[in-house]
Amino acid sequence: MSILNAGMIESEARRAAEIILSGGTILYPTDTIWGIGCDATNPEAVKRIYEIKQRSDSKSMLVLMPGAEMLESYLKEVPEKAVEIIKVATKPTTIIYPGAKNLASGLVAEDGSVGIRITSDPFCMQVMELTGLPIVSTSANTSGHPSPGTFAAIESILLEEVDYVVNWRQDEKRPAVPSSIVKIDRQGETFLLRP
Repeated sequence: MSILNAGMIESEARRAAEIILSGGTILYPTDTIWGIGCDATNPEAVKRIYEIKQRSDSKSMLVLMPGAEMLESYLKEVPEKAVEIIKVATKPTTIIYPGAKNLASGLVAEDGSVGIRITSDPFCMQVMELTGLPIVSTSANTSGHPSPGTFAAIESILLEEVDYVVNWRQDEKRPAVPSSIVKIDRQGETFLLRP
């Protein structure tokens, strides 16, 4: 990564972190598709994202974390199987875990589960390092509309609704791909929901 790019990531990450810490929402690039995010522990900020997306709060959203060590703070128990999956995953993988804790209730499904993805994206990692918080990542689209593969495909209304649009990777042309999704139940059984 060039020094110019590293400096741009740093300045954008600082701005995004300020917005998140103040309870705001951001529209940002992730290791998969563009997402709308906020502090995953702030119920009001999470509620605002549901409003922006015009989405029912019965459909939970996923959470990004910078490393597996953060899982212990937000799960009643970290399944061994999950640690194995994280170590061997060759593409972004969201794991749905049982027993969420310390997260905004709007992110937790009725059965107490939550979707979490450990990301290695440099921008997302810096934001979480600066805030010390997990962040929400839900596709940047209104409910019922397709997920945007590129920044250019994002609906203009969303750009106006969020508190900050991150000025990084907006010119990428290659469509991004959503993550794989694996569910782990209370017995430790795994189910591949999306390859």
